Amino acid sequence: MIEVVASMARGPVFLAGEVLECLITFTNPMSHLSTSASSEVLAWASAQIHCQFHASDSRVALPAQGTKQDVQAESDTVLIPSRGERGQCVLDTPPKILFCDLRLDPGESKTYSYSEVVPTDGPPSFRGQAVKYVYKLTIGCQRVNSPIKLLRVPFRVLVLHGMPEPPFPQDEEVAPSNPFLEEEEGSRRDTRPLERALDMLMITTSRRCPYMFNITNMRGKVAKFCIFKTVYRLGEDIIGTFNFSEGDIPCLQVQDVFEHVHQVWQTWWIHSKFEQNGETLLVLLLESFYPA
Repeated sequence: MIEVVASMARGPVFLAGEVLECLITFTNPMSHLSTSASSEVLAWASAQIHCQFHASDSRVALPAQGTKQDVQAESDTVLIPSRGERGQCVLDTPPKILFCDLRLDPGESKTYSYSEVVPTDGPPSFRGQAVKYVYKLTIGCQRVNSPIKLLRVPFRVLVLHGMPEPPFPQDEEVAPSNPFLEEEEGSRRDTRPLERALDMLMITTSRRCPYMFNITNMRGKVAKFCIFKTVYRLGEDIIGTFNFSEGDIPCLQVQDVFEHVHQVWQTWWIHSKFEQNGETLLVLLLESFYPA
């Protein structure tokens, strides 16, 4: 028996374009004092990232696709990261070999480092009632003449559209060579996508411009609602004002509700309650106005 442990030092959330790093440890847990202890041999191990798409059968009707063989023979050495998963694999990275022909004595363990850039052309992680996009790091290993064993590590991916690229991608070539700064420069390069994302979020969420919305019903105008910006950070207070002085109808009660709406393309509808769009929106619903 061999134990496999995967650890992501950065945590389970990444931006698209960031480098995902994972330490993978293979251990032979048998004690060398045990009478049945023996060395364990793995033929190979590899790892890769894949994104799995799943749609609710009761809500979404996806176009038919050709049948795919998902059967893996015991002697097959081809890694299929989505084997046994529900839904469709919409994105996967090339597999990277961690080792070949690894022998572990009783009580011995070895750790390998896996790194891969999270693809920028994939969808963000999402768990809705109609559809789900789930990212996983799949680690596969196999003994000779034995089936492949898989370890799946889920993580989340955030996609920021419009994030600027670095102005000088070739700065590594023109930078002065200094062996004493190698580790510092390497760590600085790893944080660049995150720094650019934070800068973009700060700029976007700091823009203030009043947005006016007229609230009306069949009998006329009820009130005017003003919100000072439409993009917010998580945890930030949303401040708006209601102006009833210009209303034609008195209002007795105000209730505001935030709702996360996931909309599906009309051609994939099963129930008519879905609207024709393919975006995920955050909308503010103003309801329960009771005119006198």
